[in-house]
Amino acid sequence: MGARRTKSSNLTIMRAIVTGGAGFIGSHVVDGLVERGADVLIMDDLSRGRRGNLEFALTRGARFVEVDVRDGDSVSSEFRAFRPDVVFHLAAQIDVRASVSDPVHDASINVLGSITVFAAAHAAGATRVVNTSTGGAIYGDGALVPTAETEPTEPVSAYGVSKRAAEQYAAWFRHACGLDVITLRYGNVYGPRQDPSGDAGVIALFCDRALSDRRPTVYGNGTQTRDYVFVADVAAANLAAADAATLPHGEYNVGTGTEISVLQLAEAVAAAAGLAPTDFEPEFAPPRPGELARSCLDVSRARRDLQLPRPVALTDGLRRTLDWIRDR
Repeated sequence: MGARRTKSSNLTIMRAIVTGGAGFIGSHVVDGLVERGADVLIMDDLSRGRRGNLEFALTRGARFVEVDVRDGDSVSSEFRAFRPDVVFHLAAQIDVRASVSDPVHDASINVLGSITVFAAAHAAGATRVVNTSTGGAIYGDGALVPTAETEPTEPVSAYGVSKRAAEQYAAWFRHACGLDVITLRYGNVYGPRQDPSGDAGVIALFCDRALSDRRPTVYGNGTQTRDYVFVADVAAANLAAADAATLPHGEYNVGTGTEISVLQLAEAVAAAAGLAPTDFEPEFAPPRPGELARSCLDVSRARRDLQLPRPVALTDGLRRTLDWIRDR
């Protein structure tokens, strides 16, 4: 179903709330907003996010409050006081393995937390919410690859189920309440600020191991594939989704459209780090439950409607990620 705005936005004067704004992806969205002159309120419970990610934004006028999105009273109070034009909802439980071992905790954040944010945004008069979802875990193993937004959603992990449920609530708020929610379904995001010890990103893990002379661990046989998208491209997609006056769809894939296996990724990381392939041969471990065999996104809808440029090439993105890990 289509999603339309009641008025256009102008990022130079936008008032924006970013939930999960101290996290890996959220902090990049915050930086982009601040660079464009927006008045930004960052909400994060700091369970994964870090105040250090906000150094640039806080010195340029952004404000931070430590709030858990499941705390309805606090969320509503902050939204009413700030009265955002646009909300970027990135607060989430992101670990597939954690969702399988504790689905109640996963749903409490990804489903109930999202409902809390949508309700607060509606009550505060926000004109758009840019919601974060997953383009990998949501479609399931039976989807056509590369996968378009029109494919059935048949998640195989609790994480995928919770993100799909949040999307359905987003659609309900859009149709029942008139809240303009646009959902972005990300591929496997990587880049600076992704913590190798905490964010469960394979590229961050591989880069950290390459720089510390350790071999990467590959779960399963390494032929499983993913669509790896650089964090700057994801931040740009969020800003584009907020900027658009009218969008014909409620869901958009955000990725590269390129399918890369884990073994190919290990070779690419070794090359970017200047290692010989024999010095970075994987150690294999049993496959992990809830993970897909193949995942790659059809991103033609987003490129057309959001007018996104060509994504950052993997080789360039890996170099920038390695540089950040070296510097930290």
